[in-house]
Amino acid sequence: MKKFIALFVFVFAMAFAFSPAANAQMTLNGVTLPAELTFSEQSLELNGGGIRKKYFFSLYTAGLYLSQKSKDASSIMGADETMAIRLEITSSMINSGNMSEAITEGFENSTGGNTGPVQDRVDELLKAFSSESIEIGDVFDIVYIPGTGSQTYKNGSLKSTINGLDFKKALFGVWLSDKPASTDLKKGMLGR
Repeated sequence: MKKFIALFVFVFAMAFAFSPAANAQMTLNGVTLPAELTFSEQSLELNGGGIRKKYFFSLYTAGLYLSQKSKDASSIMGADETMAIRLEITSSMINSGNMSEAITEGFENSTGGNTGPVQDRVDELLKAFSSESIEIGDVFDIVYIPGTGSQTYKNGSLKSTINGLDFKKALFGVWLSDKPASTDLKKGMLGR
């Protein structure tokens, strides 16, 4: 009987380890975050995801993509490695104006109020969000690639490329710093 139970546990564990569910996509608020994304020929896996809420409204769904899963926000922010954050807009309450305000506030929180060293690049990033209207279903990919910089895509179209690891750290800090856009969203993105 003990051998049968041990065999059953082994078979079950192996089946789970090699099943698609072990490395699955995630569906939140009607948005499916794929299990993997590829940028610059680098495959990134979904680290975790969550919903950005304000009051009673679900504004967007976000996922963090890394080359290797991690729960360490500081290491992720400081790493000179390819990574991405995907945002899918889920509310008509989001528009280019309030998205720009939220990003500005996020950088202030991420940098502890010291946006001076990155402010010109923050202004450049804001153009990617304010140059066109934002609609429900729009997908923004914020991708950092070493040697290239932080790229912003809207619905697959490149909108900006901004250099500097210091900028990337502040940018990813909007969601992962000690004062993130949402504590619950940060926990979800870290897979907690």
